[in-house]
Amino acid sequence: MLKVKEDILESMLEKAIHNIQTDETKLVSYTKKINEINPLYFFEAAEKLGNRTYWRSSIDDFCIIGVGSTLEIATEQSDMNYTENRWQTVLEEAIIHNPYNVPGTGVIALGGMAFDPKKEKTELWSNYKASQFTIPEFTLAKIEGNYYLTTITRVNRNDHAKQLLTQLNAKEQQLLSPVESFPENVHVISQEEIQPESWKKTVKKATDEINKHETEKIVLAREIRLHLSKEASITAVLRELVETQPNSYVFAFEQEKDCFIGATPERLVKIEGNQLLSTCLAGTAPRGKSLEEDEKFKYTLLHDQKNREEHDFVVQMIKQAMENYCENIVIPKDPDILSLSNLQHLYTPVRATLREGYSIFNVIEKLHPTPALGGTPREKSLAFIRHYEHMDRGWYGAPVGWLDSNANGEFAVAIRSGLIRGDKASLFAGCGIVRDSDPEAEYAETNIKFLPMLSVLGGV
Repeated sequence: MLKVKEDILESMLEKAIHNIQTDETKLVSYTKKINEINPLYFFEAAEKLGNRTYWRSSIDDFCIIGVGSTLEIATEQSDMNYTENRWQTVLEEAIIHNPYNVPGTGVIALGGMAFDPKKEKTELWSNYKASQFTIPEFTLAKIEGNYYLTTITRVNRNDHAKQLLTQLNAKEQQLLSPVESFPENVHVISQEEIQPESWKKTVKKATDEINKHETEKIVLAREIRLHLSKEASITAVLRELVETQPNSYVFAFEQEKDCFIGATPERLVKIEGNQLLSTCLAGTAPRGKSLEEDEKFKYTLLHDQKNREEHDFVVQMIKQAMENYCENIVIPKDPDILSLSNLQHLYTPVRATLREGYSIFNVIEKLHPTPALGGTPREKSLAFIRHYEHMDRGWYGAPVGWLDSNANGEFAVAIRSGLIRGDKASLFAGCGIVRDSDPEAEYAETNIKFLPMLSVLGGV
């Protein structure tokens, strides 16, 4: 069976090379089913094979890992049309062998974008473009207990099929070889808050702005910087996130020596064919130390006016966005509670059918940033953030995710996250400011939101 599969791939490579008439290149994508493998073993084995990407949704028992880069779709522009047009061109020209109509197979792109491309970029995010999607050389997809390996190769007319196949097989063998052990995790040596008192003054300024009826809500984020005991192992951090954040999306996007990593509970949009699912997640409370205290926090959250208003901002915005591109929109009347390890949130799912002629890019462009990460009205709140917030959010709070050639894709909002740079890390957290927000209370809320990332880096 293995020989037969190798023959198929070699034949595809030969055909692609033979049909190239100019200096153009062709993408050849080949998907096969493989035996069970621990995705984290695969990720660790890929350390020296190029940038790595990790995406896991424990709710769906779904995981994608990308290794290396066959093609980048990247731009510093805020226009999403460029990314969508390039992606469609790639799909039209690619040669695809994929007998499995399951998400995460075929041609796959993984990536994300900046929260606000109009904000001046700092050195911190120098390795990340305003929009950057990678089509990996190898992709492992785990879905419903099955495992699929996709190889995507770019060929030109001077290539030799047998030589390419030999190189691909050598890398595949390395990726699928057992890893003897995981590296140890790090711990925090020192921690620095970035201008906390100034941030509190900005919260007060935001409430003044809201009380003058200039805006209804402004989301403000802040940063803490960590000095770690040694260069962080991304695999070790991912393992901790998977174990401690079972109800979240766990993600990692490497670029050179940097890695944007986190565990976010907030889905932006998921599409399978034409079926769409989005999530309203806004309004936060801590977890209790006992069942009784936990239930008390839950009850208070469900009946707290400030949190319910904040949540309703998001619900109404997503509903309005869906009406542009969808039909059969279904939204529950009242929110539920989503309980995580450190926090609990008000939660409302939104389901709909995507109209013909629209794509996941249309939905992302309409939804981002949601009121949970930007505020309302959108442009006024973004202008306030751009002018007064003392940090470069980069990809924090922005959509990150994946899409494939089977018209599937999923993006989450990159909160509960940080940027690891060797033995340094920057962590980010934010909260929604409304008319009666108290700076000290909002500061305390951000401290709680730092905990998921801080704890896996050995900081608490």
